[in-house]
Amino acid sequence: MLVPTALHPVAERLRSCGIQPTAQRLKVASLLLSAPQHLTAEAILERLRTEGARVSKATVYNTLNLFAARGVVRQLAVDGDRAWFDSNTEPHYHFQDLESGALTDLPHTAVRFEQLPPPPPGTEYAGIELFIRLRRV
Repeated sequence: MLVPTALHPVAERLRSCGIQPTAQRLKVASLLLSAPQHLTAEAILERLRTEGARVSKATVYNTLNLFAARGVVRQLAVDGDRAWFDSNTEPHYHFQDLESGALTDLPHTAVRFEQLPPPPPGTEYAGIELFIRLRRV
């Protein structure tokens, strides 16, 4: 059982992002941050329930939205149907397998943008999202 103590590294990560590490937040964070991965809220909920956790769908969504807002995870809008949550918050891009939907990290240094159009007046670039969709041949 996860206990929100100062000795727990996930609890410390949440605190460092200004988040109170409740038991349910620790369960979600421990699952998502256990490895570099891309998960939907539904997949997280299913895994937590499989492990015997009693957690509501609303709690999972609210927790993930909080984590994304505070920089614990990166929220991705890949296909318009659902949000994905990425445990890797470093700058990077993604390959997406069209058959499975799976996402694979692509280092930002592997992609070069020679020229971007100037942003509209009064704006600046805040980031670039790139999903390279792959089809099996």
